[in-house]
Amino acid sequence: MNHLLAAAVGADAPPALLQFLPLVGMGLIFWFLIIRPQMKRQKEHAAKVAGLKKGDQVVTAGGLIGKVVKVDDHYADIELGQNIRVKAVKSTIGDIIPPGGATAAND
Repeated sequence: MNHLLAAAVGADAPPALLQFLPLVGMGLIFWFLIIRPQMKRQKEHAAKVAGLKKGDQVVTAGGLIGKVVKVDDHYADIELGQNIRVKAVKSTIGDIIPPGGATAAND
């Protein structure tokens, strides 16, 4: 009788693979919703920074808007105003503003 009871209890337990299936599913959802889009944004940002050239108007990660005066491998000289220049690490350039881009809200 004990053998029948043990066989009945053992038959109800799902295989180990089915126990890990929800974890695998959550991992795939995490990959497609979070990791993959973040990697795509990083590649796009790296391409923008690599294509940075003199005369581009940029926004730094700190929110400063200026015009690129000089670019080398690691740095960009940015003119923020008349005779006001700063040197920024290229990777801290947040975005490149297209010509004729956004106008000020109070204009």
